[in-house]
Amino acid sequence: MAAAPPPPAILPVSNQKTAPAAEESQPPVATPAVRALINHITATVRSGLSDRRPWPELVDRSAFSKPESITDATTRIRKNYAYFRINYFTVVAAVIGVSLLTNPFSLITLLALLAAWIFLYLFRPTEPPLVVLGRTFSERETLGMLIVLSIILVFLTSVGSILISAVLVGSGIVCAHGAFRVPEDLFLDEQEPGGPPGFLSLLGGAASNAAASAAPIINPVRA
Repeated sequence: MAAAPPPPAILPVSNQKTAPAAEESQPPVATPAVRALINHITATVRSGLSDRRPWPELVDRSAFSKPESITDATTRIRKNYAYFRINYFTVVAAVIGVSLLTNPFSLITLLALLAAWIFLYLFRPTEPPLVVLGRTFSERETLGMLIVLSIILVFLTSVGSILISAVLVGSGIVCAHGAFRVPEDLFLDEQEPGGPPGFLSLLGGAASNAAASAAPIINPVRA
């Protein structure tokens, strides 16, 4: 009886697929840079708010009295500002926020303008160029359009008047409080010398730190 022939050899089959050339080099995404900016601003603002004075101390009724003169009122405002600086900027920001919430058009306009700056210029790669209605715009032209658009929306619409009115109302509240609040019970010597002059410097520092952190991501995008 003849022996059965050996079974044929089975060759190994490779299931590896070559990735398309288009998928090998993906352009860098700017989303991490936006996230880094938001995280840095949020962390810095929280750090600044942690230095605010207790609100009951701000509204202590026993510490209020009429100033004797304009000079006395000015001195009180200066001392109270040095002590309640973060609280005062929080009050002004709250007044601006309430003004925008009561005017949805202005709020939506500012948010749209901020989104335009972020996605059309700050974190947008230079390649491919911006194309609108079949026309190609360079980076300089895009910057010019955003500046003109910002001027139109802020100064030629109700947005600018609402912001200015809110700042004036908030500043009036702060000045009135500072003039009538007696600062003799405040420990002004505890203030750190050379500290930041206000909440705007706090936000400015946050933006600078965020820009420095996001630079390794933004530079390849805009290259």
